[in-house]
Amino acid sequence: MTPVELSRTVLHAVRCAVDAGDLAVDLHGLSDLPRRVSVAPPGPGGHGDYATNVALQLARPAGQPPLRVAEVLRPHLAHAPGIRDVQITGPGFLNIRLDRGTGSGLVQRVLAEGLRYGYSDLLAGRVFALRVPYDVRAEVLADSLSRIVASQGGRVEVQHEESAASSPPSRPLSVADGTLVLRPLPAPEDPAPLGPDAARWALLHPAPHDRPRISADHLVQRESNPLFRVRYAHARTRAVHRNAADLGFEARPADADLAPLPTADADVDLDTSGPAQTTLLRLLADHPRLLSSVVPADATRPDPGTPSRLTRHLVTLADAVIPFLPTVLPRGAEKPSAAHRARLALADAAGAVLAGGLSLLGIDAPDHL
Repeated sequence: MTPVELSRTVLHAVRCAVDAGDLAVDLHGLSDLPRRVSVAPPGPGGHGDYATNVALQLARPAGQPPLRVAEVLRPHLAHAPGIRDVQITGPGFLNIRLDRGTGSGLVQRVLAEGLRYGYSDLLAGRVFALRVPYDVRAEVLADSLSRIVASQGGRVEVQHEESAASSPPSRPLSVADGTLVLRPLPAPEDPAPLGPDAARWALLHPAPHDRPRISADHLVQRESNPLFRVRYAHARTRAVHRNAADLGFEARPADADLAPLPTADADVDLDTSGPAQTTLLRLLADHPRLLSSVVPADATRPDPGTPSRLTRHLVTLADAVIPFLPTVLPRGAEKPSAAHRARLALADAAGAVLAGGLSLLGIDAPDHL
């Protein structure tokens, strides 16, 4: 279960509690119920895989203390499919432990959805106004933000204003008449000589309030270049897929158990045993949550920092994929096994997420590098 799916499960439990009369919240217009429920790894003193503060959100409209609301919601949530246990901590946080299944279902879903993994209709019918100056960084950021919003079913209407030179550098983000005014710190020089892909990465990787670095470092094919690591990891997944085909076997995630889906507080490393699979599964599962966070729960405007967070997510995924790939193919006289087919499926899934993420940034993901 991904964080996005868990959020929907929690919201369904809330509606069930209201429908059953256990929770007195006025459903007229649904104004008292959150559109989405925030789920995140539990904080200090928490337990399980995820925690949610939905009981604190509903305490006032329900006219009950948060702890009482949590007690009402707990049985409705504990009996939901995919949830093993629910505990209450602090003033009313619901701590959720998921069923420990294998990662095969997650990998199958990624492979089935391909580049569109993580897409949803969460923002269907919603249109967001965005105002930007005639500045290359603002244009690129607005384009990527529009792509990510579109992946969630929404639409961004971009308007233009005066040049970035007349914008206050200390206020890269502001709101005017309900419109998000996006004025990221401009690039210190023209990024065009880097080429379209490296230029876009150089402009998107830093947060909007940070100055982008325009240099040939974005072009070097070394580990010190994050863009190279992401594209190299994707190209390597494609090469492994081709090599597997030459050896006569294909990806089949259901042939063997992958690592168990990880707990939020699990210690992981990047060796070539199970923990490497655990790291990859966690990153794959988190991809839909990152995309859906482009408009935070109950917010009215997109978060301009989402493209920057997506670049960092892809770098982390690439750094987990690269040391895993040597375990995929048989070695020496070893014959392809169910484990090899399952690992190949995981590598293919990681490659799909890398390519899909780059496409939302407007960057090409080559099969050969």
